[in-house]
Amino acid sequence: MMKFKLNIDKNKEELVEATLHAEGDFSYRLEELVLSYSGEDSITAYTEDDIKTLKFSEIECVTVDDSKTYAIDTSGVRYRLKMRLYEISEILPNYFIRINKSSLANRKQIERFSAAFSGSVDVIFKSGYRDYVSRRCFAEIKKELK
Repeated sequence: MMKFKLNIDKNKEELVEATLHAEGDFSYRLEELVLSYSGEDSITAYTEDDIKTLKFSEIECVTVDDSKTYAIDTSGVRYRLKMRLYEISEILPNYFIRINKSSLANRKQIERFSAAFSGSVDVIFKSGYRDYVSRRCFAEIKKELK
């Protein structure tokens, strides 16, 4: 039986320590979660009328269109971000993957990949939003999925 203990002390340095019987899928996922956490879990996003704090888990895709960076949320709503794509990629958790030169996708929000007869591949998100996947990025994604 596994036990869990969480101590919160604002005066101490943050340390995550786990004792497990063996390495395995759980230990790898736990390590990935801890190491990918940057201390941030949201970003400021803008529409014409509103400013919203958008949680990373609510973002399906971050994309550049006409030299402007946008986040598409799980409802398919498009928000303007005031950061460049490379800056955003540095703070996003590692479940965001590059799908082409100008887009990052939330792996947890991908519904499926769709291949066309021409050889191109699109990613389809749970909201219905779709974007293309470059050949180079798709090769990397396929390696990761195996």
